[in-house]
Amino acid sequence: MRIAKCLAAATLPALLTTSLVTTSLAFAQDEQAKSFLTEAIEGNLAEVQMGQLAQKLATTISVRAFGQMLEQDHTVANQKARAAASAMQIKPPTQPNSKQKADYDRLSTQIGTAFDEQFADHVVMDHKEDVQKYEKASMMSNPAGNYAKEALPTLRKHLQNAESLKSATTGTAR
Repeated sequence: MRIAKCLAAATLPALLTTSLVTTSLAFAQDEQAKSFLTEAIEGNLAEVQMGQLAQKLATTISVRAFGQMLEQDHTVANQKARAAASAMQIKPPTQPNSKQKADYDRLSTQIGTAFDEQFADHVVMDHKEDVQKYEKASMMSNPAGNYAKEALPTLRKHLQNAESLKSATTGTAR
């Protein structure tokens, strides 16, 4: 009996510590997932709007076609991101963030080839950042990580196409 009490006294703190660490890690990952999914949904909403803008203002067929691809692919991606958010009981945003709105407003004032060049520049920069964020998020073991893993091939395709578009509109693929 005395040995059992000693064992209990020795193992209980270890079990509690393990439980607290596990709970803390799960909470941290939930916060990371919430942040990622919120940004992903805002980004998808912004990309749909940017795609529509490109279809309206672009002077070249290639920029308009890229805009159409953005609108279609990010509409689908947003449905999947919202499903992941729902599975994690995260309230999804309903509009792009203020920086994304400012980018849209800035691009919407451009005319002619200036629009095409600045749009191409913007989508290269934006998709480089997105690929990095999604690669990091894909390491999570939850619906957010699963969504990130599934979305990465499309984002990489967009980045590759955006770099080609930038090269065609500005002569460089930074």
